[in-house]
Amino acid sequence: MSAESLHASALELLETWSPAAGPDQSLREAMLAFLGSAPRGCLREHAPGHITASAVVLSHDGSEVLLTLHPRVGRWIQLGGHCEESDESVAAAAFREATEESGIADLTLEPGLYGAQAHPITCSLGVPTRHLDLLFKITAPKDAVPVRSSESTDLRWWPVDGLPADADVLLR
Repeated sequence: MSAESLHASALELLETWSPAAGPDQSLREAMLAFLGSAPRGCLREHAPGHITASAVVLSHDGSEVLLTLHPRVGRWIQLGGHCEESDESVAAAAFREATEESGIADLTLEPGLYGAQAHPITCSLGVPTRHLDLLFKITAPKDAVPVRSSESTDLRWWPVDGLPADADVLLR
């Protein structure tokens, strides 16, 4: 577990991801180029930008998605955050973040990359940077009740076909 293992896991995820041609394909190529020039690009310390681990947490039947009202961003977004050197992989970081931020036990991580996004942000570094989100699909057990953490202003289930107008979440 190290910056190198996180970097290798991000490369493998992006190299094996086959999005349709268009914006997702361009984003994939840009992220691969970024990783080619940033050996520590999966860690928050890389101020020009860094890979982050996000989780699209769906209800057991896929009808709802769990979103957090992020205090810094001010919008409803998926769960997730920064990778840590103690994380075995980017997927493990997404799973850790989903568990910490949802308070839900027994989440199930779907293998492979669900999607990717890029966001300009001033994160905990205190300077403008870019989050290069690798997204993972995670399913909650039936009757899961989320518990808001200190990292969230609000946390709730939303119908996948009834998201708030300002939500920024990728649903496929």
